[in-house]
Amino acid sequence: MPKISIIIPCYFNEENIPITKERLLNNELLFDNDVTFEYVMVDDGSKDNTLAELIQFKNEQPNKVKVIQLAGNVGSYNAILAGMAYATGDCCVVIAADLQDPPELMVKMYEHWKNGIKLIVGNRADREESFFQKAFSNTYHKLIQKFALKNIPNGGFDYVFFDKQLKDEVVKINEKNTNTLYLLAWLNYDMVCIPYTRVKREVGKSRWTLQKKIKLFIDSFISFSYAPLKFISVTGILLGIAALLYSFFIIFMRLTGHIDTGGWSSLMVVILFVSSFQMIGLGIIGEYVWRNLEASRNRPVYVVEKVHE
Repeated sequence: MPKISIIIPCYFNEENIPITKERLLNNELLFDNDVTFEYVMVDDGSKDNTLAELIQFKNEQPNKVKVIQLAGNVGSYNAILAGMAYATGDCCVVIAADLQDPPELMVKMYEHWKNGIKLIVGNRADREESFFQKAFSNTYHKLIQKFALKNIPNGGFDYVFFDKQLKDEVVKINEKNTNTLYLLAWLNYDMVCIPYTRVKREVGKSRWTLQKKIKLFIDSFISFSYAPLKFISVTGILLGIAALLYSFFIIFMRLTGHIDTGGWSSLMVVILFVSSFQMIGLGIIGEYVWRNLEASRNRPVYVVEKVHE
């Protein structure tokens, strides 16, 4: 009797939970009768009534719902990792609490899993969002696809169905400052992509701020790629060659009497340009060093205050 663990990170979702739980329970009717469900609801330090709504869901479905109450806000990807640690199903699904991703797609995902595919992703072929949101998301995923993870689909994914074996591997890795879902792709198992249109959020307000998006962008690059370090090396070499050629040019012009020993403005421009590049390079290296320090401290990615089960 297969069991599906549905992992849902929740942050300021008090308005979403009543609607989402009904949609999820109705979605069960699309599956075979022998399939059982477990809902692992992770409260990511919400300061509204999200936890109360989750506990009510737990009281209504005591044999299906497990509520993981985190001590504070650690971000959706760390909350997902917490959910993975407490999931007990033969396979897992990660889906958002705001219903922008269709629960009905799980049926197709489940069929692929039954056929032996261990990683099935809902590929965002399109999204009902603003031009700026689309541009940022598409740029992010194209860069990740080009420089870090070649196997992720165009448009990326947040809605994913995966086998218990993959879940156990990601929990064991327990990596900090990363995109937890992209770790599933990094494992390099065969993947099936199912395209869908991500709908506009109808209830509540998104807490996915620009600051969080930028942090995810930096974390993803540093976790899965050394392209930023290669950029520093290549740019340094190019600047060195340019400086050498420029010095030959200056010597030649000086020997032929075309210029004098002046050129304060040009010298300052070169110094400022090179200095700014050095500071950028130090910043990039610092990001890698900081994450190594974070890993060496071995502090927990999240702290569970209470488990309601």
